[in-house]
Amino acid sequence: MRLDKFLKVSRVIKRRPVANEACDSGRVVVNGKVAKASTDVKVGDKVEIKFGEKIISFEITKLSEVATKESAEGMIKPL
Repeated sequence: MRLDKFLKVSRVIKRRPVANEACDSGRVVVNGKVAKASTDVKVGDKVEIKFGEKIISFEITKLSEVATKESAEGMIKPL
């Protein structure tokens, strides 16, 4: 699954264009490497997103093309 789509479906970032912008500006790191929006992610990948001074770190625990609010919460595990 593409990184930008995962960020939107998991509700880490609410809109896909915002996820694309975060990736394009180099604020998203997957497994220690700066990632593009088109990067394929899989279960077990570790992701860091920089929002100004705040850094969000999590591990991907589940992939799904669509998710309800309740199921989206189980897609990531905070680090």
